[in-house]
Amino acid sequence: MRAPADEYRARLSARRDAHGRLSRLDEQFSYARLAVFAAAVLLAAGAWRGWTAAWWIALPAVMFVVLIVKHDAVIRRRDAAARAIAFYDRGLARIEDRWAGGGEPGERFRNPDHLYANDLDLFGPASLFELLSIARTRAGEDTLAAWLLAPAEPEEVRARQQATEDLTTRLDLREALSLAGSDVRAAVHTDALGAWAEAPPLLGGAWLRPAAVALTMAALATASLWFATGNPTPFLVLVTAEIAVSWPLRERVLKALHGADGAARDLDVLAVILTTLERETFQAPRLTALQGRLTHGSAFIHRLHWFVELHAWQHNAIFAVLAAPLLWGTHLALAVEAWRRAHGRHVREWLLISGEFEALASLSAYRYEHPEDPFPDIEAGGERHALYDGDALGHPLIPAARMVRNDVRLDTRTQLLVVSGSNMSGKSTLLRTVGINAVLAFAGAPVRAGRLRLSPLRIGATLRIQDSLQEGRSRFYAEISRIRALADLAAGPVPLLFLLDELLHGTNSHDRAVGAAGILGALLDRGAIGLITTHDLALTDVAGTLGARASNVHFEDRFEAGEIVFDYVMKPGPVTRSNAIALMRAVGLDVPLDVARGRSLDVARDRQE
Repeated sequence: MRAPADEYRARLSARRDAHGRLSRLDEQFSYARLAVFAAAVLLAAGAWRGWTAAWWIALPAVMFVVLIVKHDAVIRRRDAAARAIAFYDRGLARIEDRWAGGGEPGERFRNPDHLYANDLDLFGPASLFELLSIARTRAGEDTLAAWLLAPAEPEEVRARQQATEDLTTRLDLREALSLAGSDVRAAVHTDALGAWAEAPPLLGGAWLRPAAVALTMAALATASLWFATGNPTPFLVLVTAEIAVSWPLRERVLKALHGADGAARDLDVLAVILTTLERETFQAPRLTALQGRLTHGSAFIHRLHWFVELHAWQHNAIFAVLAAPLLWGTHLALAVEAWRRAHGRHVREWLLISGEFEALASLSAYRYEHPEDPFPDIEAGGERHALYDGDALGHPLIPAARMVRNDVRLDTRTQLLVVSGSNMSGKSTLLRTVGINAVLAFAGAPVRAGRLRLSPLRIGATLRIQDSLQEGRSRFYAEISRIRALADLAAGPVPLLFLLDELLHGTNSHDRAVGAAGILGALLDRGAIGLITTHDLALTDVAGTLGARASNVHFEDRFEAGEIVFDYVMKPGPVTRSNAIALMRAVGLDVPLDVARGRSLDVARDRQE
């Protein structure tokens, strides 16, 4: 089996070749349609002057319709090749760590009040959602976002893992999903589509369909009589009658057709997903269960799509002239309304099924592109205990060339790690690494680790707490409000994993030390586990206050050739020096060297005492 990057490159080359060939074929069909149109004009002129029989015009008309159908098929295949090119381009970008800015960031899922979403970069530019999502529908995006925002139970996690594993090698399936829709961003506006499908009928009355059929048959008969005898009067009378019948219905017909246009574009995306799900044979119970909930939705959606395609033909000037006396739009509007009555109630269920399928496909794409990332082991629920045991943990949003891995273990014996270190040494990144891997684990995804074993946990963090001028709220007040919410969560039935960055740094050193000891003691008493960071060396003493339940770890830095160098490797014990003054001097601030040396000596003396 080829490596994922090699497979993507091979398929990308093939799709580019296909796109070039279909583009040339598209140009040829355009010229052919122009030639047929010119022939129709010449025959019409000849019939007008009596040089040819009028019925000869029917020949280029039929040829033009055939060309429209075949040309549309070529355009669809060309556009599908273009979307496949975009799919493999983006897949290569993810593998090569240049994916940021190329996908859907999920901005609409941002919530400043969520207990960890902003802190762990789940949404927004260069976020976890952008890395994971290949969803084409809002339902798929909604499902994936919900999985990231709320940890699942162990049984649910295992079901998603099995489904993801089943889908991992099905690259053709994911390519098929990528071909849906006409835009690289997700289509299918769930609420609007559901509202359209379940709305009251626009065209009622049992008389309307038979009346439309009778008028259309009469139009065909009188048109044939015109061509045979040269007398247009019966046909013109019939057209006048059609106008009298259809004009009062015009607004409702147009509303039905235009509503179907938007719905069909969304449903076209949905049909590709449902068709893919219907045709595959799966092993994972979750996927077979999704198949069992389908009600042949793709076939019904294709029928609606065909109605919209037929309506689009009216945008062609020649066909519009032919379609008008046939009441083409009225018949299509009636067909759309009949479709809504028969199948509208199933649309929301189709959306839920496709959304879950797309979320699983997104996880499987990540699994395929990162084969070295394992699935975590989630312990079964039961006795309340907390565990987070990870080897070689890395951050999935950091390029592999720059990522540094660390081991982290938290359990009932060591519930807290106090992470100290200089500015920019990697403390906050460690907290984000622990948190984002927990999010991946409980979503059912692989994790960026050599191994990860954890118990059911709830997650809370204070890495991106902000003040609010509008609410009159300081950063410190926002932080302690979040900590209060985390303390309440820790009292629940599932243990808490807390990630507190620069705990209480908005207050003085004395209050900070006392407050930190009280807050952390209360969290640990409730069975929580977690990490805190600090560059205040005095705060590392809190580990001694809490006894064996807490340990100090730190990150180091060193000066090389006048520059600060970090290795980002976590080491045992507290840090013994700060780099803040060195950084000030490095950027050109006038801090006397003797003061800087004196401060370093004072810090070292304090640590010894």
